[in-house]
Amino acid sequence: MTPSATVGSDRLTERMTALVGEIRAVVDRGLPPELTAYLVGERLAPHLGDPGLLTAAQREGDPDRYRQHVLHAEDDGGFSVVALVWLPGQQTPIHDHVSWCVAGVHQGQESETRYRLVSDGRTAHLVETEHVVGPAGSVAAFAPPGDIHLVRNACSSTAISIHVYGADVARLGTSIRRVYRLPADEQR
Repeated sequence: MTPSATVGSDRLTERMTALVGEIRAVVDRGLPPELTAYLVGERLAPHLGDPGLLTAAQREGDPDRYRQHVLHAEDDGGFSVVALVWLPGQQTPIHDHVSWCVAGVHQGQESETRYRLVSDGRTAHLVETEHVVGPAGSVAAFAPPGDIHLVRNACSSTAISIHVYGADVARLGTSIRRVYRLPADEQR
């Protein structure tokens, strides 16, 4: 399932404008992807849960699928900031990403299942490696390869997460590089 999307979703709040400036300062350093993601995560964490971070329009969900509000994309494509709004039970397909990513839970709780791709040269399958529950305020940062996962809202209320991607999501339409439709083993 792909998200419903809004681009340039309303205006940026003062708090989000400040966060974008902090992210820009990190990205402009030109560090390796893993370190960039880690440092962006450090900048994102203090903003999570602040009621002034998003406008009412940027908190709106979609009854059919999780909703992506593209809040900001750098002119040079260096990064994008997105709010994902998840109603109860909504989830992504198993996927990986086009770039480094930082995800912070702003409201509610998200459940993530991580996978590893295993191949014998002729066939491939996914092995579940970890299940993580992210409460409000939690941050995860990663960079490809090894970023295969499924994210869902397993709670009974709306969940909102703020994602920062090292790519122009407004131009690409999504941060997803590939969707996996391979068989998945149980956690090992």
